Amino acid sequence: MPASLPLSAAETVAPPSPRTLIIDTDPGADDVIALLFAMASPKELKIQALTTVAGNVPLEKTARNARLAREWGKRPDIPVYAGAPRPLLRTPIYAADVHGSEGISGVEVHEPKQPLAEGNAVDYLIRTLRAAPEKSVTLAMLGPETNLALALTQAPDIVKGIREIVIMGGAHFNGGNITPAAEFNIFADPHAAEIVLKSGAPITMLPLDVTHRILTSPERIAKLRNLGNQAGKTVADILDAYVQYDIKYYGLKGGPVHDATVVAYLLKPSLFKGKRINVQVDSREGITFGQTVADWYGGLKQPANVEWINEGDAQGFFDLLTERIARLP
Repeated sequence: MPASLPLSAAETVAPPSPRTLIIDTDPGADDVIALLFAMASPKELKIQALTTVAGNVPLEKTARNARLAREWGKRPDIPVYAGAPRPLLRTPIYAADVHGSEGISGVEVHEPKQPLAEGNAVDYLIRTLRAAPEKSVTLAMLGPETNLALALTQAPDIVKGIREIVIMGGAHFNGGNITPAAEFNIFADPHAAEIVLKSGAPITMLPLDVTHRILTSPERIAKLRNLGNQAGKTVADILDAYVQYDIKYYGLKGGPVHDATVVAYLLKPSLFKGKRINVQVDSREGITFGQTVADWYGGLKQPANVEWINEGDAQGFFDLLTERIARLP
């Protein structure tokens, strides 16, 4: 067998088909950047819908901000469904101190012209995943996992339609960002995260361990601003405001763009490294509430249920983000 295909044969190899993708989100500044990133990549990511959940700000604002991102990305074809207005069991918490009272700082927000799709996000997930071919739909989870947990609880059979669940959430080596032990998305609804992790679906997690290795710099933001399009200016303005909290809190030289790493992973997984491990969530009330117990060294002797990403190419990420944002108006 030859080591490589002849040119004529290589030319007949079809490019990989786009991922069928649903993005569950709680915008949030970094969510908005992730949504624009994904919308700028239609050849690789066939976005079926955005489903919104309460998280960084209350549901009415996350649903509006997802529609704003759709408007800024010029993608009226993507429906937006509003979902769960509160966590499964815990008292709701928000992150307005990080994202601003409207969920996005640095830019003006307004009520988008295009309305929400009719119906509830949980019902949409059940209906869509039940009708999907086996292992065909990727779910990008950018906020608390309440919508998916409700769908899995009501209709466990929908797991058959899931190709992969890619979660921005959790922390181990880095420590938490809402408590010393917990990352915000998991802390906001740890009971939902438990349900998702026990679903049996293929799961990849991009925790703070990797997002805190992929930091902005003045030069990286300037490249986005200097693209000459409105999307580049919008992303740069959002980042300038958003990263200030983490720079001050952690004493970093730049800030992470957490949720956008999920999109980068879907587009170019070679930018990241990790390994399959067992991950569990502590949902007991107490100081470790919401902690992701990531068994990196296998001490628990439990089956691996997550591909845990802990390394990423920061410059490669920002090069890819900038190249894709340049494609938008």
